[in-house]
Amino acid sequence: MKRSAELAPALAEAARAVARVAAGHSLAEAFERRAESAADGVRGAVTDLCYGSLRRYGRLPAIVRALSRKGEAGPQLQALLWCALYALESGRYAEYTVVDQAVRAVALLEQWPARGYVNGLLRSYLRTRGALERRIVAADPEALHQHPRWWIETLERAHPGNWREILAAGNTHPPMCLRVNRRRTSTDSYAARLDAAGIAVRRAGDSALLLGRPMPVASLPGFDQGEVSVQDAGAQRAAAFLDLAPGQRVLDACAAPGGKSAHILEAADVELTALDADPARVARIAPGLARLGLAATVRAVDCVASEAWWDGRAFDRVLADVPCSGSGVARRHPDIKWLRRASDVPAFARRQAEILDALWRVLSPGGKLLYVTCSVFPEENGAVVDAFGARTPQAQRRELPGGAPAQLLPGAEHDGFFFALLEKAH
Repeated sequence: MKRSAELAPALAEAARAVARVAAGHSLAEAFERRAESAADGVRGAVTDLCYGSLRRYGRLPAIVRALSRKGEAGPQLQALLWCALYALESGRYAEYTVVDQAVRAVALLEQWPARGYVNGLLRSYLRTRGALERRIVAADPEALHQHPRWWIETLERAHPGNWREILAAGNTHPPMCLRVNRRRTSTDSYAARLDAAGIAVRRAGDSALLLGRPMPVASLPGFDQGEVSVQDAGAQRAAAFLDLAPGQRVLDACAAPGGKSAHILEAADVELTALDADPARVARIAPGLARLGLAATVRAVDCVASEAWWDGRAFDRVLADVPCSGSGVARRHPDIKWLRRASDVPAFARRQAEILDALWRVLSPGGKLLYVTCSVFPEENGAVVDAFGARTPQAQRRELPGGAPAQLLPGAEHDGFFFALLEKAH
């Protein structure tokens, strides 16, 4: 059991952040506004409470609705109850501690009249939790699967054989995977160092090591020296699928925060240009490359506006890791389930088509473009690629190396991704 001294302020800060997400703001934005104001001692608890409660889309709100006799509470009070229910479920704190600290958090939120309401609702939940949760999940698909109804229905149509498993994976804690910088050490050697340090690890690819449990990057041997980075095992497939060779001109067109750019440079001596339309995210690319002893041309620019950045020299390889719904990485970014709408998916597909058309123009004849999303929705994956192929006679779709599947579904070792390799005919 964790100590309770910092739970009340953590619950209050988490409630403020979660309420902003429920109102339509990203978790990163909510953290920027709230979590940085939290004391160091509670920041980790705030993060856990936010992520834990947001992963439980549908279920926690349904529990609060079922137990509330006062109608719908205000946004922060609702979020506080969601966070407190998650804290009870997590088992990290004694039950009486969560109830007591949640009541204290009401005062920190300056909603003193609601102390009795919060106390009564949480105690009622503890008395009835088993029967209550069974009744709720039996009646409400969103509470059962902890995803929006439109998302559930989309997956049921797209993946009729395993949609339940995809949804279940989206509710889990993601694995922590490392990418070994093989310019500085070998994967086996680094794995041996971790094992010697008592850190459980296993291979998940040529450069990929899965940790038995997450840990701060500062605790990883050689992290500051650029020997290793954190990158999902699925995401690490992109560099291998590009068929890189020394001397190639390579474009990473939607590069921020730079993980795939770094992996490309670790894999081959190429001339890399990294672009992204978000200046704040672009600012993260150069420091990451510097830590690894790598360098690239980095620009904050929309890749579609080629007249603003392209010098007319064609690229041998293009990585188009396009903006998407993020449905394959929802467990890493649980606010996605709260923020996305069904109408967003066709909007992403239109943007993805625009990016593909623009990047095809800068690819050399005989060159290869790798189209990547972190989505499990066919409308922004195979449908986009098929439509592009139909209107682009020069585009020839190639098999992925090793016969790898185009759609990688989220699981115990990796997140969900889609890959399509296109070659430009001479």
